[in-house]
Amino acid sequence: MKVEVHIWDWPLRLFHWLLVIAVVGAYATGKLGGNLTDWHARFGSLILGLLVFRLIWGFIGTTHARFASFFPTFSRLVDYVKGEWQGVGHNPAGAIAIIALLAALSFLAVTGLFANDDIAFEGPLFHVIDKELSDKLSGWHIYAVNILLGLVAVHVSAIVLYQRLQKTNLVGAMLTGKKQLPKSLAPSPIKPVGPFRFVITLLIAATVVWSVWSGGFVNYLAPLASFQTATANPKT
Repeated sequence: MKVEVHIWDWPLRLFHWLLVIAVVGAYATGKLGGNLTDWHARFGSLILGLLVFRLIWGFIGTTHARFASFFPTFSRLVDYVKGEWQGVGHNPAGAIAIIALLAALSFLAVTGLFANDDIAFEGPLFHVIDKELSDKLSGWHIYAVNILLGLVAVHVSAIVLYQRLQKTNLVGAMLTGKKQLPKSLAPSPIKPVGPFRFVITLLIAATVVWSVWSGGFVNYLAPLASFQTATANPKT
């Protein structure tokens, strides 16, 4: 017998769907280029803010949003391979996919801050490093897009397979926050999310993005640029 249990909190679900919109927007505007380059940067900034939010929420969010609840430890992976894993949130395979996606997006967000397109776009931290390194990071940024597309394809395929083979509606669960579970595994419903944790996390994420684009990070990292210049042009 299965019961419906509320396990995904609304900030996690909001993060998920905003990230979907931001990734699609960043990819589309990056491919089209031209006058949409500025929008590519805006979507990239949204992704950066969402990633900072998710990182913090992974420690202070509700039970199943926390990394500790689903991190793919060796014992969990062994149980999953043997078919003996029993859990409520993300299974170990799903956890690996999530971590890989977050890592790829983090790499793209960070490299994008230092990137340039040799035409009209320079990332907000472009002047912190020299042009040669910026060009290299720009190349890595483009290459990482292909890795992200592969991970997204695997993620979507897994959702479809779960729907068809196990009749598990993962999309619906991320919309409603509710999941069908065997009664023996059903945990207590998650506690309501208080506004304090959410607002604090949101403010930190927004502050990081604002600091990057307002020049606050540039001022902080200015010594790095000076060091690179001094190293590239040593006194004779």
